[in-house]
Amino acid sequence: MKDLLRKTLTLLSVYYAYMVEYRSELILWVLSGSLPIILMGVWIQAAQGGQFGLTSVGFARYFLAVFIVRQVTTVWVIYEFEKEIVEGKLSPRLLQPLDPVWHHVASHIAERGARMPFAILLVVLFFVLYPQAFWLPNLTNLLLFTLALVLAFALRFLIQYTFAMFAFWTERATAVENFWFLFYLFLSGMIAPLKVFPEPVRAVVLWTPFPYMINFPASLLVGLPVNVFQGFLSIVGWFLVFLVLNRWLWRLGLKRYSGMGA
Repeated sequence: MKDLLRKTLTLLSVYYAYMVEYRSELILWVLSGSLPIILMGVWIQAAQGGQFGLTSVGFARYFLAVFIVRQVTTVWVIYEFEKEIVEGKLSPRLLQPLDPVWHHVASHIAERGARMPFAILLVVLFFVLYPQAFWLPNLTNLLLFTLALVLAFALRFLIQYTFAMFAFWTERATAVENFWFLFYLFLSGMIAPLKVFPEPVRAVVLWTPFPYMINFPASLLVGLPVNVFQGFLSIVGWFLVFLVLNRWLWRLGLKRYSGMGA
């Protein structure tokens, strides 16, 4: 256990040092996740008519929560993995006594630690500019949110890493992710909280993995009514589905990769 902990900390410290070399790029990445703040302004204006279930302050809190969730759940593993396959950089990593996925996991976790100071600064600035939206979530919601946030990141990462497996068969595996992202954008709760969706649409969307990667943790943080048991059960269920698919594609892909002379 001590040896595993030492290796984990070493891997994380290496990637953290790598990430902080590009502070300017990190600031741009944080700002690129500001779409929820822009949408917040749109929905606050829409809420003035009283036609939605949330007040303007409710929308402000929700989209701030979405911004926080996005800062933690942003994933880019498919772009790195595709590059490794196309350029043959996966080969040396296959010789290491470590599954290559852990390099990507460490890279993502280290990047979260490096970007957090900038994200926190933006949250503080938000409350300075919009003090009426300030609130303190209760301890139960905060703990549930933290757990949901970790699981949402794990699910988002696994889904994209599963799509990355198609790089063994095509040089444009990112096209699959781009197509998937269209559904993710509209059905995850990034564009609008699921609370404002028509009931039949919401009932269908809840059977997909999309709302559990943004809407579910964001709703927990701001205290919107959600089915907590169904939410966590759905995340775990979809995680297991994609885990099985990922390992199957990985084994098939390695056979093809080695067959190409790697």
